[in-house]
Amino acid sequence: MGLQVSMDHQKMNVHITATAKQLPPYTRDISEIIPYVDTWLSGQEDRFRRKVIKIFEGAGVDRRYSIMDAQDVFLNSTFEERNDVYVKEMTVLGQKCLEKALDKVNWQPSDIDFLITVSCTGIMIPSVDAYLINELKMRQDVVRLPVTEMGCAAGVSGVIYARNFLKANPGKRAAVIALESPTATFQLNDFSMVNIVSAAIFGDGAACVLLSSEEDAPGPKILDEAMYHFYDSTSMMGFKLVNTGLQMILDKEVPEKIAHHFPEIVHPFLARNNLSIEEVDHLIFHPGGKKIVQTVEDLFGDLGKNIDDTKEVLKLYGNMSSATILYVLEQFMDKNIPSGELGLMLSFGPGFSAQRVLIEF
Repeated sequence: MGLQVSMDHQKMNVHITATAKQLPPYTRDISEIIPYVDTWLSGQEDRFRRKVIKIFEGAGVDRRYSIMDAQDVFLNSTFEERNDVYVKEMTVLGQKCLEKALDKVNWQPSDIDFLITVSCTGIMIPSVDAYLINELKMRQDVVRLPVTEMGCAAGVSGVIYARNFLKANPGKRAAVIALESPTATFQLNDFSMVNIVSAAIFGDGAACVLLSSEEDAPGPKILDEAMYHFYDSTSMMGFKLVNTGLQMILDKEVPEKIAHHFPEIVHPFLARNNLSIEEVDHLIFHPGGKKIVQTVEDLFGDLGKNIDDTKEVLKLYGNMSSATILYVLEQFMDKNIPSGELGLMLSFGPGFSAQRVLIEF
């Protein structure tokens, strides 16, 4: 009997049934942001100002969205004030993107068995899922998992956790909600390259993905997932909690580190599924920033693959940390992809780590 149960679990399929994004209320294109950057740099020498503006103009991000308007970001707001906006807006964005995703598959909030929320750009306890349970009158026995410290990789991490829960629980439904406001972490008195580069590439955003282990669930099937951890790389990416908020840590060696580990990240994972990269039709890759995108594009380009959708998301919205990969996933979910084609989801985050999910459309 026990053997039969475990055999059934082996066959248990988990499907991604819907994705939906929700953009914050404020938006400006790069030409509208430059004057604010220029004003912010007013005490700096001209050469430095020109260099910074060039970084913003060349970041590969045409537009970004935010929970605060540009003047509020570049004004001297305190960590407490910014975090208060984060708490309020994350709840609003979380509710909107969850409702949008539920509408796509005609589910009710009470249909969700497992609720995963991921975010790293603010601090709230209780976490946002508790507010959503109240706002949407979700079930009182819904299982909650807030994921707070995995950075950009957490969108894929959430999908991995959801798949494992659903594999163990047939006929259940999960929601993963990624909510981020890198804008709320901007450091007003920090003129370091790290603060400047992160301000140039990051934007705010929210997204939800729904998954199901029901037999007749629609959508792409998850074939496999795995995490890969880089040793001795904890100082490469993350946040330092300082008196003025969350201060970005971003090592310029990150693209090189990714390139070095890339063969180990991609090939063994596919090989254990009896696949090669040539057999993967679609790359659903997290756009960390222009340099990381160029690095990965070169690596995949040599393998005859493109990451055009990734570049498109970076251009339209910037890097929204954990939510960004779900925007890229939505691009693929909205296409009419032939049945049986394969997709590889891939994202990187603090730790340093790489998360991978293999899907079949």
